[in-house]
Amino acid sequence: MTIKLENVGIAVRDLEETIAFFTDLGLTVVGRDTVSGEWTDTAVGLDGNHAKIAMLQTPDGHGQLELFEYIHPDAIETGPTLPNEIGMHRVAFSVDNIDEALEIAAKHGCHPLRGVATYQDIYKLSYVRGPSGIIVMLAEELKKD
Repeated sequence: MTIKLENVGIAVRDLEETIAFFTDLGLTVVGRDTVSGEWTDTAVGLDGNHAKIAMLQTPDGHGQLELFEYIHPDAIETGPTLPNEIGMHRVAFSVDNIDEALEIAAKHGCHPLRGVATYQDIYKLSYVRGPSGIIVMLAEELKKD
């Protein structure tokens, strides 16, 4: 059996705000749609499913995010997840310049949870609370081959 990661899906409060955040970081919108109907109810397991979606891709072409904003049923607002909670934890991106990435995030009102850490002189990394409370890890490799 062959398996390949297609994308990570994230429900968001405001699709346009979230697209702006991720495109400023360098992702590209590769598709948008509004979906509803029996097939979405079946696939998602939610009656009356109706959502606006956008597919974003990383510049290297290997990673994709599927963002969706619910039209129906109403989205359920929950508290932001914490790094030690069970379940979906974060989305991680490698960046060439973490300081530049953090400046871009700050323009969207998104700041590190605590700061920038250095892991064994290999990576500088930081967790940022992004739009809709999404935890985004940014990592800059320090020792490039």
